[in-house]
Amino acid sequence: MAVRVSSINSGSNGNCYYIENDKDAVLIDVGISCTEIEKRLLRSGLSIQKVRAVFISHEHIDHIRGVEVISKRHRLPVYITEKTFAKGKIRLEQELVNSFCDEEVIPIGTLKVIPFLKSHDAIDPYSFSVVSDKIRIGVFTDIGIVCEKLKSHFSQCNAAFLETNYDEEMLRNGNYPMYLKRRICSDQGHLSNAQALELFLEHKSDFLSHLFLTHLSKENNSSDLVESLFTTNSGLTKMIVASRYEESAVYTIGEE
Repeated sequence: MAVRVSSINSGSNGNCYYIENDKDAVLIDVGISCTEIEKRLLRSGLSIQKVRAVFISHEHIDHIRGVEVISKRHRLPVYITEKTFAKGKIRLEQELVNSFCDEEVIPIGTLKVIPFLKSHDAIDPYSFSVVSDKIRIGVFTDIGIVCEKLKSHFSQCNAAFLETNYDEEMLRNGNYPMYLKRRICSDQGHLSNAQALELFLEHKSDFLSHLFLTHLSKENNSSDLVESLFTTNSGLTKMIVASRYEESAVYTIGEE
């Protein structure tokens, strides 16, 4: 069964990723408004009615901004850890709140979602793999280091959303204050282009057909730079730079 995926928005202004098979869909993070998500899904020929659940990676506002409204309006269950729920001060109807733990396999209709811990400056941050039959999609953003769990999950993916947040030289020479530069490049910050490229080159599977380059910094990166860097090394993998302003095209992963 083929899987279809789209980056609804990706960046410090809001993050949201859509993954579906023929029967069910999930959203990973809801960092833009419910209304905007509905508009973008409609433009893409996708339906909010197909979404069975929302998964929240951590409590930063660019990942939770629209979750209260979308859950209430569409009666969507939200999967979020207890620590993230409390730290984010999120108001949801109790019957729609579901917790999870590291490496738990969570069935959502015909999909399975597997959360795993990551390194980021949040209270209880997670990445996700979404599985439909033999197709696996990774959502790997807001990560300070490439840990063994990330390597393992990435190596099993048919497609992935992978953070390429900053160019090291642009960050070093940019106008950010030193404390912020240190935070971004710390083990609890974000992945650089170079770190993401190393992960791709050393741990990609032979069946990784699509790689979404995500969460680009507006000040410390550029889409042209990232696209050139990864396309040069892409092999048979299609590279897509996710936008901070609009949804991506919808891509089909696996056989129709």
